[in-house]
Amino acid sequence: MTSLAQQNTASSRVGIHTSDEARKRLKARYSTEARFKAYGLSAILVAAAFLVLLLTTIVSQGIPAFYYNYVTLDLNLTDEEVDPSNPGSASYNTIIRDGLKEAVPFATSRTDRRVLYGLVSSGANIVLRNEVLDDPSILGSKGPVQVPLSDFADLYAKGLVTEINTKETTGTATVSGTEGTISVTSDDGDFDFIRDQLRAYLESQLAAVQRDLTLRGTSEDSLNARISGLQEQMADADELVRQRLENEISATEDMKSRLQVAIQGIEADLAELQGRLNSLEQRQVLSSRLPSFLINVNGGTAKVTAIDATSVEAEVLVPFSIAGTIPAGEWTIDEIETPEALRKFNDQEIAYTDYLLEQGAITSSVNSIFFSAGASREPEMAGIWGAVVGSFWTMVVTLALSFPIGVAAAIYLEEFAPKNRWTHLIEVNINNLAAVPSIVFGLLGLAVFLNAFGLPRSAPIVGGMVLALMTLPTIIIASRAALKAVPPSIREAALGVGASRLQAVLHHVLPLAMPGIFTGTIIGMAQALGETAPLLMIGMVAFIVDIPGGPVDPSTVLPVQIFMWADFPEPAFQQKTSAAIMVLLGFLITMNAIAIVLRKRFERRW
Repeated sequence: MTSLAQQNTASSRVGIHTSDEARKRLKARYSTEARFKAYGLSAILVAAAFLVLLLTTIVSQGIPAFYYNYVTLDLNLTDEEVDPSNPGSASYNTIIRDGLKEAVPFATSRTDRRVLYGLVSSGANIVLRNEVLDDPSILGSKGPVQVPLSDFADLYAKGLVTEINTKETTGTATVSGTEGTISVTSDDGDFDFIRDQLRAYLESQLAAVQRDLTLRGTSEDSLNARISGLQEQMADADELVRQRLENEISATEDMKSRLQVAIQGIEADLAELQGRLNSLEQRQVLSSRLPSFLINVNGGTAKVTAIDATSVEAEVLVPFSIAGTIPAGEWTIDEIETPEALRKFNDQEIAYTDYLLEQGAITSSVNSIFFSAGASREPEMAGIWGAVVGSFWTMVVTLALSFPIGVAAAIYLEEFAPKNRWTHLIEVNINNLAAVPSIVFGLLGLAVFLNAFGLPRSAPIVGGMVLALMTLPTIIIASRAALKAVPPSIREAALGVGASRLQAVLHHVLPLAMPGIFTGTIIGMAQALGETAPLLMIGMVAFIVDIPGGPVDPSTVLPVQIFMWADFPEPAFQQKTSAAIMVLLGFLITMNAIAIVLRKRFERRW
């Protein structure tokens, strides 16, 4: 008997679970599980990488909008310019321009001063006026006052307009003058890289013209072939067809003659470009399609306009302090990569801004305008506070309508409604409403709230009502799930001690379901906060400058403000778009944090 048991034990050791085939199957199963885990981990890593890329892009583009550059000017705010009894009537535009002329005294011509005045914001006079009205103590003196720069001047000071490469010089420069048009000569080939840039530009232009000439030649060959074909058809055509063919030939020959004129012009351009390439050592005028080159000498700046074998011709933008011989290393050349023809901030504006930066007149500080102002067509004057207040009133209306109605509907459907086909139909429709596109709710609000009820357009009260309709299904579904998650024993215990069904629900079931209800409500509100389409339908895309004082005042909301700024072509608005997205994400993160806190606060163990 012992021998039989040993045999059974031995046979079990080499059974179907310990054979070579079983071990192979087990190994394959472990390999499959390992691959599945690797696939899952890879998916998580890819999703995290895209999320990091998205957030990095938004933050990197949005952070510059949170601070702004201001120019400090000595403004005359004495009694002779500002009447202390009526400070709002002063000409602050003139005061700012007088301060600019004092800060940049060499800008004497009308053109120079027009460029200089464009460095400050067009709304700088309004900012200064508001500062005087808020703090009259700054009156009566001629002291330093900060004035906001224009949007492009601010972007340039942040290094966001163009890349600038500073070339250190190795030769001695000879400067012919300090103002106007001058010549600068170097004894060590410091201007060779400018000539190389010109050569590359001319070669690219030559290649483009040659391609154009080739295409025009192909078109001419096609027209010649068409004319030949039409002439062959005329040989066997009757009188009526012959007349039509003659008209077509005449029209084709006209096209050919115009094409030949264009070809002659292109050939002339080609010859000119080839001639310039062959004579680069002679005087060559630089095109605005080339990078700009600014020579910096002793605090002065000159723009290179032409070049020859040994020197350059330059237009002085900021006067030099001295002329004559400048040792190597005491003068530099700035290469502005973006050509002047392709940017809205020209070389003279760059020179003036650099001068103010060197003088220490431009400083950077927190962009208070962005956090305190409403909408504006000027990027530097546009703020997000109006949209934030509009979003606040819209969310207040949404919460006040959707939360009590949604929770009451959930309690009735889950605790009191009879289970029949009518309640089943209602439940199905609630679930379907949760999947309806948001723009449908906007159409409903447009047709009912605006057209039928005559409520004010672009008001938070209408936006809140529309978003409440959209949020209700989410709150009802989440609240029903939270109520259903409460154990039946809670209800039975309450009913067993004599509580009514209403008392059992309100005093025992509802408190235990509140964490889930709050979570669903916050999720629904966060979804509503990010909606744009339904609010566009009810007119909340209007341009609203004033800060709304209540739910019936015209306003916009954060998503719509982001949508509007993203559509503006100015680069500064692109920064504000990313900054507004960061603010919106901050709101959403805060709301989710509130949901977590409320869930922890009201969570109960049973």
